[in-house]
Amino acid sequence: MLTAFDPVTKGIVISVAAVLAATPLVFLAMQAAGKLNEKLRKELWTRYLSWLVIAPLLMVPVLAGRVWTILGVGVLSLFCYREYARATGLFRHHALSATVALGIALLTFAALDHWYDFFVAVPSLMVLILAMVAVGADQPSGYIQRVALAVFGLLLFGVCLSHLGYFANDKAYRPIVLMIILCTELNDIFAFITGKAFGRRRLAPQTSPNKTIGGSVGSLVLTTALVAWLAGPIFSGTPLDHPVHRIAMGLIVSIGGQFGDLVLSSIKRDLGVKDLAVVIPGHGGLLDRFDSLLLVAPAMFHYVGYFWELGLDQPARLLSGGL
Repeated sequence: MLTAFDPVTKGIVISVAAVLAATPLVFLAMQAAGKLNEKLRKELWTRYLSWLVIAPLLMVPVLAGRVWTILGVGVLSLFCYREYARATGLFRHHALSATVALGIALLTFAALDHWYDFFVAVPSLMVLILAMVAVGADQPSGYIQRVALAVFGLLLFGVCLSHLGYFANDKAYRPIVLMIILCTELNDIFAFITGKAFGRRRLAPQTSPNKTIGGSVGSLVLTTALVAWLAGPIFSGTPLDHPVHRIAMGLIVSIGGQFGDLVLSSIKRDLGVKDLAVVIPGHGGLLDRFDSLLLVAPAMFHYVGYFWELGLDQPARLLSGGL
């Protein structure tokens, strides 16, 4: 099992830096070949410049240590919920939104504390509290909708994403987390490229008109192969060091990533908006960029944890041990 700044971690960081450095040359070559019109050229450069900021923001906390990784995921969860709350109108219900934020903070604390029992208990307890807080407004009309929106936001952006941070309680978390982030993001790129090359029939025309079956299958094959390749050295010497598990993890990342994207697309179509925010030029909001991680993080966490005792060799209840 790899630890600290292992070869996979170094390889991922160097590869990402190399791709970012080489991308302008690709753009220039495409422009010289007449493959870029003015609109597409501007769009590609806008997206590229955004990635120059996004990539370090994703990798630096993971490289900095477990505390920064967990706090970084917690902050991302809060901002993702903020976008969701503003888009759905839930932000107007201050008590409910404050309660969801409290739930995300408690999940972050549980991860920092390495207190798994509390981490598992928080979602159920916060659902109860949200139901009670909503009663306090004494507004029965719309009660079900308000509570459902709040619970959905807590589960999707708090509980699901917090699993990515909890990985950091294992001493070998860096290559695992970086692999999940890298392969999930590449899954989207693979789907776009193979969809343009081979896509004919639309996958879900009412939900996401640009997605094709060809793109979905292409990303499934390429992402599964990439994860299976990276998982070999990462999980060497563990029960997960087997082709079946490595392929299964690849399928989880690709299928989970695609459905995470479709879930957010469904939310946007239901709300009648194209993007949930305009925080990232060329990408939309944070949720528009990181929606694929929502389902991948918990699925990978529990799959890995089921077959290999994730982080159990590390000290637990670091902050609350004396209580």
